[in-house]
Formats: sequence, C-alpha cells, structure tokens
Amino acid sequence: MTIEKEEYQVCEACGVSGELGFIIKENDDTADVQIFAQGKDALEVELANYLALAKEVNANYKVETTPVDENSTELTARIQFECSAEKLIFELRSRSLAK
Repeated sequence: MTIEKEEYQVCEACGVSGELGFIIKENDDTADVQIFAQGKDALEVELANYLALAKEVNANYKVETTPVDENSTELTARIQFECSAEKLIFELRSRSLAK
C-alpha cells in the first residue's frame, strides 16, 4: 500500500489555489457578518466585538452595515480588508464570536 501526497498548485486558468479546505480567490477581501440580537443596542454591542477583531487583523478595514432601529433583530455588516489573507484570518478568528 502506498500513500501519495499531493501538493496544491495554482490553477493557471483561474488563479485559484485550494489549501486546508479553503479557496482563496483574487480580490476576495470582504467578509459578510450576520448578527442576531434583540434591539439596536444589543446588535451594536455584538457588532463592536466583530469590529474590535477586525481592527486586530488590520486597522485599515472598511465597514458597511444595514440600518437598524430599536425593534431590529438582525444586522448585516460587510467588512472589507486590504487583502484576501486578512479576510480569511478574520473569518477563522471570528468563529469564537458566533453564537
């Protein structure tokens, strides 16, 4: 019995490489975060946790959020980083925040 070890290579056609179960695409630098909580204040507290983590990864992130009011139960944020690797690091580290 032999075991063959494969090394991942970049696809010449599309410039994508797969490793560790992730696919990193060129210009894939925006993370989408959905937060569920009761009311504007609770949503903003949870968002602050994600933004603090984003700042740890790279302080030069940009964020867009959906508008919320006192009765909102969901907030969607799009956090844009400078490169795909930063987005990937953020997504891996933010798993501990998801409830």
